[in-house]
Amino acid sequence: MTEVRTGGCQCGAIRFRATKLGRASFCHCRMCQKAFGGVGGLLVLAHDVVWTRGAPSHFQSSDQVKRGFCRDCGTPLTFETANGVDIAVAAFDRAGDIVPVVQLDRAGRLPWFDALHRLTEPTPEEATGKAQWYASIVSRQHPDHDTDHWEPAP
Repeated sequence: MTEVRTGGCQCGAIRFRATKLGRASFCHCRMCQKAFGGVGGLLVLAHDVVWTRGAPSHFQSSDQVKRGFCRDCGTPLTFETANGVDIAVAAFDRAGDIVPVVQLDRAGRLPWFDALHRLTEPTPEEATGKAQWYASIVSRQHPDHDTDHWEPAP
């Protein structure tokens, strides 16, 4: 039985579904760092991708790769080559179910990457203050599921 996976961008302008996923990888290359605005790109090969709402805009990041993103909110969505389409793992509604199995371009990783697990956590007082601040936020982010109609909070 094929499992349908859904996802989309942060603002909800773009939604997709895929019925088959391949290998998930974490890429440390400088292009992925820049495209994701982070330490790299977490991507999974996706087959039978259907854009169910909107479609990504593209940036041709090299002579062989174009990257899809939401023009409205900037969410990185795809890494596209002649060999197929990878989708950003965090763009899936159930991103935690997609486990990376390989790291690519480890030589490009940021020098402090391997020490991230040693970062300290906030003190209990700081955590309480942050929790109160988080509780006060009105999210305009699209929910992690498809909806017939969705409007962000004003």
